Parts: sequence; C-alpha cells; structure tokens
Amino acid sequence: MEQPIVISIIGPTAVGKTKLGIELSKRFNGEVINADSMQFYKSFDIGSAKVTEDEKEGIPHHLIDHLDPREDYSAAEFKTDLRKTITKLTNRNKFPVLVGGTGFYVHSALFDFQFSDVKRDSEYVEEALKEIETKGIEPYYERLKRVDPEQAKKIHPHNIRRVIRALEVYDLSGQTMSEIESKQTVSSPYQPMVIGLNMERETLYNRINDRVEQMLEEGLMNEVQQLYERFGSNVQPMQGIGYKEWVPYFEGEYDQQRAVELIKRNTRRYAKRQLTYYRNKIPNVHWFTIDPENYWTTFENIFKKVEGKIHPL
Repeated sequence: MEQPIVISIIGPTAVGKTKLGIELSKRFNGEVINADSMQFYKSFDIGSAKVTEDEKEGIPHHLIDHLDPREDYSAAEFKTDLRKTITKLTNRNKFPVLVGGTGFYVHSALFDFQFSDVKRDSEYVEEALKEIETKGIEPYYERLKRVDPEQAKKIHPHNIRRVIRALEVYDLSGQTMSEIESKQTVSSPYQPMVIGLNMERETLYNRINDRVEQMLEEGLMNEVQQLYERFGSNVQPMQGIGYKEWVPYFEGEYDQQRAVELIKRNTRRYAKRQLTYYRNKIPNVHWFTIDPENYWTTFENIFKKVEGKIHPL
C-alpha cells in the first residue's frame, strides 16, 4: 500500500501558517490537523492565537481545543493521536494538512522518532513529587541543566512532570534524553512534504508586536486572569508564552506594561528558536519567504509545488 502524502506547514509564530493551511485544504480537498501544542487546550484561545470559526472557512480542524487544561499531554501522545487522525482522513480520501509551529511535535510525529523506551518508575516519580513539595522544583531543574543542558532548554522549569521524566530517563538508563533523540532516524511512514514559511526578520518581529497588541484589544489579560483563577499557574498550558508572563503581574511583582514587554520579547525569541530547530532537525524542508504585502504570490508558488507532489508529471 502506498504511503499517504502528508503536508506539514512549519514556520515561526505570526508568519501565516494558519491561513496557508486553510487555503491548501480548500484547494486540495484537505482537512487541517493542529500541531501547535498550546492550541490543544480548551479555553486558552486568545493567547494561543487559536483559529476562530470564521477563520476556518468551513474547513474541519482536528486535535484542537480538545484537552482539559489540567491534562498533561506529551509529544508521544500527540504522535499516537496524529497517526490515528491521518488514517481517518486518508480513509475518507481527505488530504491531511498538518499546521503548527511546535517543531519537536512535528518532527517526532512525522518521522520515525522513537521515544525513550525506559519504563516509568512510579516509585521514582512519587518520591520526586514529594521532595518537590518541600524543596521546590529548582534543585531538580538545576540538576537537569547539569546532566542534560540541551533538554533543560526545551523544558520550562515549572513543567514538573517533564523535568522529572528527563531525570528519570537519565537515572534509569544512563543516557540523557538528548542522547536518545540524537540517534533518531529520518524515515517516515508517510510521504511528508514539509513547507517552511519565513519572513524578513524585522517585518516578522513587527508582526509579532502588532499581534500582541491585537490580543490585548481582544481581551488577553482578562482571559489569562480567569484561567489563572480557575486553574492556577502550574497547569501545562499556563507555561506558554502569552500566559506565564501575567502570573508575576497578578502577584504584584511588576506592572502591566512589563508583562506586555515580556510577551513581545519572549515571542520574538521563540520565533528565533523555532527557526533554529527546523533548520537543524527537520529534513527536506521546502522554504518560502512570505511578503506580507503580496503573500498570494508565494501561496500560488506553494500550490504549484504541492500539485507537483500530489500529481507528478
């Protein structure tokens, strides 16, 4: 049986991935599968730039807005859910269009990325959680930075379960998560076509700043405050950019202007990290530079490239 073709759209935040995914789906009888880890969670809408019903233009979106914020969700679970979704779509002769900027999730799901087979040790986890209750997460995170600095950069220090898991793998196997990841292959059960969108840096950063201002106008601060009061600051999506910066403001550590400045700065830095990850980790990306004043010209070039993949001469 021929491997299904899967289009994946990657690129830094605010570059235009959502719009392209919808246009590709309209043109090629496709449906969108979300690969943005923040958009998995219900109620985290404005700060995640979650696509609205109007923006979807009738195109079904999968793996979006489907998790309770109190649920932990890993890249391994996403890989399982994504592959089930791709099978459902291809069985209905629909074209899967994967959209999202969480590079590790895309990388691990599209390619034969084998997650650590080190089994969970419930006693290890329970003991770690008890110690963290009394001493805090800082000693564990500092140890992770010593034994696996590359993995520490990927994990927010408040993401307790991921910090514990990274140390658990190291303690039980003698290998770091980064060492395990470095041995992965680039084979895939699909015919992946990865479309990378980029933009001139100053233009992108201006768009990021403008997007944050638009989020504020749409009620970002009120959204985060309601979520903070309902779920607290330790749930997984509250660690995302656009959310975590408000917690110190709510707790009186700095003013609203500082929170907004940090969101803009952290989003710009995240965009830079996204591009670095894509270029270093994801193979065979077809890169296109978007001109915000004339993005349809680029889109038409992408449509031709995809047409050539689907219906080669």
